[in-house]
Amino acid sequence: MLLSSPMIMATDVPVIAAAASVKFALQEISEAFQLDTGKRVRISYGSSGNLTRQIQQGAPFELFLSANTRYVAELERRQKTLGPGTVYALGRVALLTSKNSSLLLDEQLNGIKLALQNGQLQRFAIANPEHAPYGIAARDILQKLNLWVLAQPHLVLGENAAQAAQFASSGAAQAGLIAYSLALAPTLQQRTRYLLVPENLHQPLQQTMVLLNNAGDTVKSFFLYLQQDKARTILTRYGYTIPYR
Repeated sequence: MLLSSPMIMATDVPVIAAAASVKFALQEISEAFQLDTGKRVRISYGSSGNLTRQIQQGAPFELFLSANTRYVAELERRQKTLGPGTVYALGRVALLTSKNSSLLLDEQLNGIKLALQNGQLQRFAIANPEHAPYGIAARDILQKLNLWVLAQPHLVLGENAAQAAQFASSGAAQAGLIAYSLALAPTLQQRTRYLLVPENLHQPLQQTMVLLNNAGDTVKSFFLYLQQDKARTILTRYGYTIPYR
């Protein structure tokens, strides 16, 4: 009689909902978590707003990593969480274009303004501010620099932060305001150049995580792991600032 070998069934692996902005960093952290603990998690990426809606509709996520505090607070109000959540990292925004682009990158986006005015820049990528915190930050930046009205006819909206980065790096858009953590991903660094945008041009991007009502032991362990030195080192490498309490 053949004995079946012990295997982790897909249904036994908890699913985490995470903002697309943290994709590359979180992938490394989840791999380190598996090596250190022998436990696995699966991660579903999207915009924080869309993931919030899925959680409200009953999606079986056990942990939510939002790119801001607002969506976590909304879920807490609806009694979908095991607490108020924890700010685990602070995000930044980068201005990005392809490596061979002639666009000038500067902190006040004067090069972008000139390119928009002279017709050199036709497509500019940001995440959709209707449900993506990095899209809200991009809109903040453009409004603060008096570029929102000028840029609007040229905006290419990504469904989430990762799609906006894909547009800006692939040629679907000529430039974009994207998550700094994505600009630092090795695959993007090979074919793009970027400039870190001053953080006083947008509202703070407080990456916030919260355990959801059905959180099991594995996810609770991962929640704690994200607050430990190894995970924080990875997050720092991807441009995040770690809030120390």
